[in-house]
This record gives sequence, structure tokens and C-alpha cells, in this order.
Amino acid sequence: MAEAGKTLPSELGSIRIADEVVSIIAGLAATEVEGVAYMSGGIVGGIAEALGRKNLSKGVKVEVGEEEAAVDLYLIVSYGSRIPDVAWSVQENVKKAIESMTGLKVIKVNVHVQGVNFPQAQTEEEGIK
Repeated sequence: MAEAGKTLPSELGSIRIADEVVSIIAGLAATEVEGVAYMSGGIVGGIAEALGRKNLSKGVKVEVGEEEAAVDLYLIVSYGSRIPDVAWSVQENVKKAIESMTGLKVIKVNVHVQGVNFPQAQTEEEGIK
């Protein structure tokens, strides 16, 4: 993990916010939005889950500077959700969470919808026919 992150000067020393912390905040804020089925972590995320480790920053890529952050989110939406509405809500929720918890200014939140999650009952019915 990179040592990059935001350093805040303080009377008692400095405070460093690691990129991983910003990733976790973004991932949790995104999954709070109705219509987000789960984050898409690709092969690496799937391996971590198979080994029993939950990766809270799965599907999140951040670039953190001294005062700004940019976020890329890779997610799967629930079937029946209106994708643009879900994406806008994710952008707003992630921006608000990162800015309020870290003091960083979020300059962009890119949402990459990588798939649609179908309800289990529907896919089982289709498999029977």
C-alpha cells in the first residue's frame, strides 16, 4: 500500500490519511445507496472473498492529493433500478462522506456500472424453462 495520502499539520504533529481509508469510506458510502447490489472487485476481489477476507475497498480506486481526491467506483446495480439515478446518488453520497470525514475536496466521482444483479428467484425460473 502506498504511503500517499493527505497530511494535515497540527500543533502536536501531522495527521496522515491513507488512500486505503478514503477507499473504504467511498466503498461503504456507495453500498449505502439503494439500487447498488454490490461493488465489482474483479478477479482480485473475488480471490480475497474466496479466502474469507472482506475487502471494504473492493471496486474502488482513489487518487488522493494534498487537498483533493478523485474516485473511480466499479459497481453492480440491482435489476429494476434506474441506473442514472443510482449513479447520481452514489456520486453525491460518496462525495459527501469523503468530504465530511476527511476534509478533502472531492473533485470527481466516476461511476462505472459493470453489470446488473438479477434476483435469485428470477434466474432460477429462467433456468427451469
